[in-house]
Amino acid sequence: MKVFVAQLDPTIGDFSGNKQKILMSIDRARKEGADIVVCPEMAICGYPPEDLVYHETFVQTSEKTLQEIAPETKGLMVVIGLVRKNTTSGEKPLFNSAAILQNGKVVGFHDKWLLPTYDVFDERRYFEPGKMLKVWEWKGKTVAVLICEDIWQHAGYVGYTQYPCDPVADLLHLKPDLLININASPYAYEKPALRLKVCQKTTKTLKCPLIFCCQVGGNDELVFDGYSMCVNGSSELAHLAKGFVEDGMLVDTEKLPATPAKFDHLQDLYQALVLGTRDYFYKQGFKKAVIGLSGGIDSALVACVAVDALGKENVYGVGMPSRFSSKGSVTDAEVLAKNLGIAFDLISIEQVFKDYLKVLEPHFQKKPFDTTEENLQARIRGMLLMALSNKHGYLVLSTGNKSEMAMGYCTLYGDMAGGLAVIADVTKVQVFALSRWINRHRGLIPKETIEKPPSAELKPDQKDIDTLPPYEQLDAVIHDYVEDFLSAEEIAKKRSLSLELVTDVIKRIHRAEYKRRQAPPAIRVSKKAFRVGRRYPIVQGWIR
Repeated sequence: MKVFVAQLDPTIGDFSGNKQKILMSIDRARKEGADIVVCPEMAICGYPPEDLVYHETFVQTSEKTLQEIAPETKGLMVVIGLVRKNTTSGEKPLFNSAAILQNGKVVGFHDKWLLPTYDVFDERRYFEPGKMLKVWEWKGKTVAVLICEDIWQHAGYVGYTQYPCDPVADLLHLKPDLLININASPYAYEKPALRLKVCQKTTKTLKCPLIFCCQVGGNDELVFDGYSMCVNGSSELAHLAKGFVEDGMLVDTEKLPATPAKFDHLQDLYQALVLGTRDYFYKQGFKKAVIGLSGGIDSALVACVAVDALGKENVYGVGMPSRFSSKGSVTDAEVLAKNLGIAFDLISIEQVFKDYLKVLEPHFQKKPFDTTEENLQARIRGMLLMALSNKHGYLVLSTGNKSEMAMGYCTLYGDMAGGLAVIADVTKVQVFALSRWINRHRGLIPKETIEKPPSAELKPDQKDIDTLPPYEQLDAVIHDYVEDFLSAEEIAKKRSLSLELVTDVIKRIHRAEYKRRQAPPAIRVSKKAFRVGRRYPIVQGWIR
């Protein structure tokens, strides 16, 4: 059989637009001689719809759209994900379902058995788990259908959960000739390679080919990377769709030779940031971005992402030097803007800073210069960027990285201002790695920007290392504590660091929780982003 895998980028709630994508895929599949067409999890409504599913008309439109698609499937078997009502029994009112259509009619559904409720997922909030498995006859073959998480427990890769059943094991006695898994699996660093392992463990058990159809695109903070694949009955990768773009892949299940799997994790990380930014803008109708360019490496990386996501004509850079800004930093910002071909202006904040100091002088009571004056500069810059945003309809991209967000090394209503935090889930070490990766061919980011010691330049001779551990150490602690939940003692031993340093970092992570709650949405690219999937109280007495 020939299977057309439609790797689509749906927009949540855009039923008309999503339907057109599905119908175009069906038309293309028919022209290419496909027998089966496979679309991603919740392709009809987009994933994750969250509390939109509580609106009765949302679910009704989902089901109505399926019925509108059905007549266009004559001569084909089509598998499409959607939200539908639970009209049987159970606690929850809805199912996360895969509709199975054959020859123009809906012939049945597979309702997702395993409902993830951890990390970025909250599916038990809405859905009743499925209870039945079956295979579908088509073209003389038996086809089984599962949805995303349904195969992850069998592979041993679910998070913080032990489900009471295993759909893969339960399929064994049905002996399918082909397994189709539709999914909306969010990207995280090195996740594509992990998915391949999940598929291979599934096929090792069932001894049949697996079609793994993925959603692609950005929805709010989440990025879906695509990389749909086919793994043959010998657990070898046979086909791999493109990453981070919509793609259509035709698979002949009788011809599945092994093909090497190659993932460039750094390139994937960059593409995730670009796709997340692009879809965040386009799906909301935004076109132009404004960025504060300090001459530092973080704003340089964000500018590169923005240009690749939106086009150079839609990115506006603003340098806002103060008395503490080095001449080199101003020059680096100007050179970066020229290299990227973006509009750029310099707006000095010196006079505004003086005016604020004069107004506040009687109230500061002759206390010495401290972080108050530093934050004041950051807030002036944030105010200027937001004014430009309001006046011209730009969206401000904030430029803080994960290391800074972890430590609270950022200013509320200052450098945290913005509509999207592009690299807030990218550590400083990764920022340097990505910047060098960008420069491997093009040399867009000035060499001086990458080589100079990181500094906020908010007071004389300031360096990040004055108040932070070296980033190699800091980022290692952040990874181990935030993503892997290791204790301070375990981290200190693993990384050969002092317990005092590790404990201090952990305390600072928790003290900054209130700041992160007020930050703009951030593109999630790690296993555990601060704003997405990680839930900690602001007020707590466990770690102070």
